[in-house]
Amino acid sequence: MPLRYDMPLYRPPSEGRNLIIQATIGCSYNRCTFCSNYWTKTFRVRPLEEVFRDIDVAAAEWPDADRVFLADGDALMLPTDHLHRILDRLASALPQLTRVTSYATPDNVNRKSVEELTGLRESKLTLLYVGIESGHGEVLKRVSKGASPQGIGRAINRAREAGMKVSAMVILGLGGREYSDRHIDATIELVNNAPPTFLSTLQLDLQRAEEPGFLARWGKPFEQLDDMAVLDEMERLVTGLDPAHPVIFRSNHASNTLPLGGTLPKDRAKLLSAISDARSGRGVRPWFLRGG
Repeated sequence: MPLRYDMPLYRPPSEGRNLIIQATIGCSYNRCTFCSNYWTKTFRVRPLEEVFRDIDVAAAEWPDADRVFLADGDALMLPTDHLHRILDRLASALPQLTRVTSYATPDNVNRKSVEELTGLRESKLTLLYVGIESGHGEVLKRVSKGASPQGIGRAINRAREAGMKVSAMVILGLGGREYSDRHIDATIELVNNAPPTFLSTLQLDLQRAEEPGFLARWGKPFEQLDDMAVLDEMERLVTGLDPAHPVIFRSNHASNTLPLGGTLPKDRAKLLSAISDARSGRGVRPWFLRGG
């Protein structure tokens, strides 16, 4: 019996070669105006017997799988004992399993105690993908993020205290031209105070989102940034980031104007040099190679 997914299916770029198991369908929050990934789905928790069936089918086909991503939008919303049952089944079915990951909203991280998160990490749920989007409270409100800068920082630090790794995302251009400097400066402050293990940038593209809903929620004229203004934001971000713990920085998502990679603060000069080169067109990703 083949493994069937409830489509569409989304996963982080780094999970492209890993086994995906859908623990939930859709996103339990699903109101961010910049993200339409799950708008066609009604959120539901998949019964454990369905999940176990998928695990067994996958294990029969890929018995050597060592990494698993739990889909859909935020599997960490599941009760802790429910997650443990899934993790136990994965460990039993896949003898070479080393890592399980999932998306997680800041609220769902903060709803679990450090002890709960530590237990999940010990059961191999070792990395969470958390959307920062912006460190500026007003920007977060206008895009209906459903989280505050303080709550986001608390979630990252809580996961770190539990020994989990966090891969966090920031959206360049999310504040438009009006909030651009404040969006980046507040994001710098948040990341410096609550450094994730990995930090990635995406780039806002309203043509690939639900533009009417985004603009209606924004509530005032929104001027989207062009590539040069996005490079300004990236330069400001890289210049200002000085986290207490090293952060692996990436802009490898297909939406980005400029693909970058390095560790901050160690590789700051190299990254800034690449951004400078991009202003003359060197290294810029062509439009036809970009995706949302």
